[in-house]
Amino acid sequence: MERHLRAASAIISGALGLLICVGSIETCAGAATVTASVSVQNVKPLEIVKLTDLDLGTVTLGSGLWSNATVSLTRAGVLTCANANLTCTGATSVASYNVQGSKQQTIRISAPDVTLVNQSDSTKTLTLTIDAPTSITLANSGFPGSNFSVGGSVVLNSTTPAGTYVGTMNVTVDY
Repeated sequence: MERHLRAASAIISGALGLLICVGSIETCAGAATVTASVSVQNVKPLEIVKLTDLDLGTVTLGSGLWSNATVSLTRAGVLTCANANLTCTGATSVASYNVQGSKQQTIRISAPDVTLVNQSDSTKTLTLTIDAPTSITLANSGFPGSNFSVGGSVVLNSTTPAGTYVGTMNVTVDY
């Protein structure tokens, strides 16, 4: 009987201890507390505006059979038309853009190569290889934003059909 009383007493003591721990888990489980800093950075949405289109000017092809003559316009606006089989004339222009967002943020820029389609024969195409920066850092917040330029190059052959070649350049900016 005494043994049953001791067992009952132990059960009652344990139950009381459990009831006391329910109200304060930290003291029963030997829990620990730690703090962490919390922060959030708010950035303005990006806005991009095209300022000018890309124009490689007029290229006159020389006679004879030849290949792999490159015409390029760098982001800085430097035209290279050094192949003896090409004559480059007319005004050229890099594509230029203005991007606005939050100051000192790095902006990633992506612009895939462009398929240029001959406007006289849509089965004839050229590939414009893009020369764009991969990123810029915004110098200010909002207006006036930061400008960047995009150039490109095309490879011509003696068999390239005459005509005006046109395409659409897709430039994407992102934080």
